[in-house]
Amino acid sequence: MRHAELNDHDTSNDHDVPRFTTPAGEIIGWRDRGVIRASGIRYARTQRFCPPVDEPSSTTPILATEWSPCSPQNIIPELNAALGISAQAFSSCEGELHLSVTLPENPSATPRPVMVWIHGGSYVFGAGDLSVFDVRPLALEQDVIVVAVTYRLGLLGFLGGYANRPANLGLLDMISALRWVNTNIAAMGGDPANVTLFGQSAGGDAAAHLMIAEGTEGLFQRAIIQSAPLGISRGRAKMNAKMSQKAAEVKDDAPLEELLRVQTQVAESARGFGLKAAMPFGTQYGHYPLPIEAEADAAWRRAAAKIDLFMGYTAEESALFLVMSPGLTRLRNTPLVGEALCKAMVAVTTRQVYIRDAHKFARRHTQAGGHAYLYRLDWCKGRYPFGAAHTIDLPLLLGEPSSWQHADLVKGVDEATLLEHGQRMRALWADFARTGQLPATGHIEPQVLEWWKVS
Repeated sequence: MRHAELNDHDTSNDHDVPRFTTPAGEIIGWRDRGVIRASGIRYARTQRFCPPVDEPSSTTPILATEWSPCSPQNIIPELNAALGISAQAFSSCEGELHLSVTLPENPSATPRPVMVWIHGGSYVFGAGDLSVFDVRPLALEQDVIVVAVTYRLGLLGFLGGYANRPANLGLLDMISALRWVNTNIAAMGGDPANVTLFGQSAGGDAAAHLMIAEGTEGLFQRAIIQSAPLGISRGRAKMNAKMSQKAAEVKDDAPLEELLRVQTQVAESARGFGLKAAMPFGTQYGHYPLPIEAEADAAWRRAAAKIDLFMGYTAEESALFLVMSPGLTRLRNTPLVGEALCKAMVAVTTRQVYIRDAHKFARRHTQAGGHAYLYRLDWCKGRYPFGAAHTIDLPLLLGEPSSWQHADLVKGVDEATLLEHGQRMRALWADFARTGQLPATGHIEPQVLEWWKVS
């Protein structure tokens, strides 16, 4: 992980060091090129396979000057290459959960809108403070406060309901983080009554399910759901049951290395369940804090009037997985027919997993009295080999152009284009976060993004 660049002197005696007196305790942050960071704040503690315990108020200053560690996970080399992340970035910690707060350095006369970032990664990968997920440009350009949350993953966070191990622990982690935001963000200049969740991929799926989770009412008012694989979020009980049989073999106190090795075997046991097996770990209906699957639609309808919604997808979502799969890459290189077959496959799976259910979700939301907007991201569409693939929104929202210099995803895109299009997209996201309203239709040209209000 990255480290804060602090002076060598004792920060406790430095009057220029930012300090926040919050219900959590006195938080000591650091300055970073126009923003204030309060990074690596512990918001909860955990015991393995147990719900999180909210961090109590601290009687001593909280030194928030280190990046949040990752949750334990297996490295995915293909995804690291696509996003330009080194294996050394994944310094992990078990037993503690962290978040980081970034806000503009200049004072504000009124409380700022708050945006809470939930990273994606199929519920098995990622962390809130990876350099490619840096929220500094968003906070600085748009005068908002951004909170990046790290939560438990994989076998530790998103499989349960067996051997007295609860399900949805990673979701409970996020709720604990939202409670921390609700309690403490006003003391850092934020508006706890104007909180927007935004998450991509599994992070978008999590944001959708937090809308109907027990204990979240009043903790956020808006949700931006990016490329959520809602088409494979239902009908997972049989797959989860088979995965649980394998997961039960690992003991509660097994070494972490063994647990992560078994996690790979658990994921492999999901094969045979079609597209759902592409994201074997995930939220589980009928386990706290989620309703049973048959009542989920009704729960989303009840939540609609309380939460403004902006959701969408990229034009060629599943192209990412085509590039990451050696077998599909070989198919793509088949003379005469390979490229056409792969394009057809991308179109079909993008619709089945992402587009169809995003439209259903947004229509249900408006029919139940909520405000909803849909978007389609076309940026890089048709560009070999990724095109407008899953995760192509991330370089436009997060990180600096330099953060993405090693990413295969945007190789060949010049920094000026990335910066210009990114600034316009960050402005759109923040405009929605401020009021929950956008023009009824609009677009970012040339061929970047189009959005429309759902009626």
